[in-house]
Amino acid sequence: MSQLPVRIAGWSARHAWRAIAGWFAFVILCLGVGVAIGSHEATNEDYRVGEAGRAEAIASAGSLQQRPTEQIIIHARSGPLDLAAAAAAAQDLTERLRKLPEVDSVAAPVRSKDGTVLRVSVILKGPELEGKKNVAPVLAQTAQVQGGHPDLVVEETGSPSISKGVNDQRGKDLTLSERITLPVTLITLLIVFGSVVMSGVPLLLALSSIAAALGLSMIASHVLPDPGVGTNMILLIGLAVGVDYTLFYLKREREERARAGGRLSSEALVELAAATAGRAVAVSALAVIASTTTLYLATDVIFSSLATGTILVVAVAMASSLTVLPALLVKIGRRTERRAARKAARRASHGKPVRAKRAEAETGRMFGALLRPAQKHPALTLCVSTLVMLALAAPALSLKLVDPGKDTFSRDIPAMQVYDRLNTAFPELLVKHVVVARSTPDRAPEVRHALADLGRRAQADPLFARDTEPVVRTSADGRISVLELAVPFPAPSAEAITSLDHIRKDYLPATVGRLSGVETGVSGDVARGRDYVDHENSKLPLVIGFLLLVTFMMTVWAFRSVAIGLIGVVLNLLSAGASLGLLVVFFQGTWAEHLLAFHSLGAIASRVPLFLFVILFGLSMDYQVFVVSRIQEARQNGMSAREAVVDGISRSAKVVTSAAIVMVTVFGAFVALHLTEMKQMGFCLATAVLLDAAVIRLMVLPSLLLLLGERAWWPLRPARRARTAVPAAGIPQNVS
Repeated sequence: MSQLPVRIAGWSARHAWRAIAGWFAFVILCLGVGVAIGSHEATNEDYRVGEAGRAEAIASAGSLQQRPTEQIIIHARSGPLDLAAAAAAAQDLTERLRKLPEVDSVAAPVRSKDGTVLRVSVILKGPELEGKKNVAPVLAQTAQVQGGHPDLVVEETGSPSISKGVNDQRGKDLTLSERITLPVTLITLLIVFGSVVMSGVPLLLALSSIAAALGLSMIASHVLPDPGVGTNMILLIGLAVGVDYTLFYLKREREERARAGGRLSSEALVELAAATAGRAVAVSALAVIASTTTLYLATDVIFSSLATGTILVVAVAMASSLTVLPALLVKIGRRTERRAARKAARRASHGKPVRAKRAEAETGRMFGALLRPAQKHPALTLCVSTLVMLALAAPALSLKLVDPGKDTFSRDIPAMQVYDRLNTAFPELLVKHVVVARSTPDRAPEVRHALADLGRRAQADPLFARDTEPVVRTSADGRISVLELAVPFPAPSAEAITSLDHIRKDYLPATVGRLSGVETGVSGDVARGRDYVDHENSKLPLVIGFLLLVTFMMTVWAFRSVAIGLIGVVLNLLSAGASLGLLVVFFQGTWAEHLLAFHSLGAIASRVPLFLFVILFGLSMDYQVFVVSRIQEARQNGMSAREAVVDGISRSAKVVTSAAIVMVTVFGAFVALHLTEMKQMGFCLATAVLLDAAVIRLMVLPSLLLLLGERAWWPLRPARRARTAVPAAGIPQNVS
């Protein structure tokens, strides 16, 4: 493993144009094949978990599953509703919609209780999740009817139009995040390198890696269906790790070039960088990939998609850093050498001496000041910094999880504004519990009678809508029956959740549940969310357990030290816990709503904690591997344990901080997005990376390693050897 990056870099350096052409051919091929075959989107079946999923499967077997439904409401612009005009608009709308091939049926208009709103229900063809594809023509016809009846307001909402609005908004948000992250990343790189060309290389490779990963993800979706979140993850992680990996490699090449003072060729410098930074990049990427694979243990289509996207983009970013980057550095280096030679010739012609370029300072006063507490008072620094991290993590103990449904979407989406007006006029449409029963056909009357009894019990409960008569539907073969119960409370509310408990624990066991041989289940938006959270909670210990084990094993494998492996796990837990605690402080309450432009759910989106732990453990390995590699390298060059810690962290401080700025910018930009779940993910990752770089790597880690000394490398202590000799000219005589 240690020599593979060197061999790859050597070949790329000797065949630079082939490596560059081969890389971009690979990117074009991946993207081209992906676009050609398209993505395989997840279906309803892929989302089913728990009792709700089982009930939906039963209902689907009898063709009684939920259908993609749009609600079109007609009301006056001001004053009372003109019923005749509203009826005419509804008739016009009905005639138009029935002609559309995307529409399955149009129901008769229904008037609200207060008489101010007329509602027309439209059922689209196809499965529930495909409604967003077929809704555009319906929206267009609604707009046409609105134009023909200017004195009325004709507007549309429903799961299909809301999903389409969310997708459109997500696209605009991603464009906004790119406008924020790309300039900040470029400015950061300009500060680090002071060269437009060198600053452009990380962005070029990161963007090309993202393009290749997007194509590969389309191909992978035919094995693991795409629920529509993989692209977001590729963009989020791809820019962060793509820039970081290139940054690590570039900085090491620049360091070796400055040390050599012009006495080594670009090819030799690239191989020197590959022997150190190249190996660190490979180990870091493999650690991210290994930790991310634990997400598959959650057996959830969304987490599987997130894992696939992350693994692909990290693998491609690693490949770009190990293959095409050395070739680009050779080309840039040769140009630099030619320019230096011309400059030297001009100075010589004027009788001026040629001065060798001095090596760049590894760390400045700021980093020296940040490291000073750990150097002078390691025990005190360790105690104080650890207590601060634990204090930040403490609020995580009050963590509450919720599955964010459509009620949590931004009201900047027009369909969500109409959704609120619809629910005000027709509160019985807020939530529907779906009770499903399956038996033999001869027992259909008995099952229908029991379901009707359940409906009567529910109507006597104040948590259920009393003005809506429960309707029992039975499949054509008589085997499956479905009862829908309306609840006039929003899905995330305590009332809606309690009403579900009443059905599952009281009414169902007392009615249909008493019939032997009848299979039952309860579904609906509330049941889906509740069962999804329970499913994730049940998988959380398994995923976290394997994550800790994988992280420990990868670190031990990389550094041959059990102690370093344990330290890596503990430090990752500290940064993850602290960021999760801050997430609870900012998002679980309401005080930061105006500050971060969101509407509090009173809880944290159920996917965020698990996602945070897995992705953060992987990304933290970037810093862990890079910093500890420099320390290990210093030890192998003959330094004492204390000297190696100070030297390694000092040498890596600037590049780690630069990489952290890039990651924090990328993740922080997601806080500006509309979707609350994405805000929480971006905030959590940005906070975790910031704490990891500023506190863990500059205070906790050096303090701990200084206190442990040689014991940090237990049990396998590499043999100490003499420091590598470097002659005055700056040419390394021996490279490990």
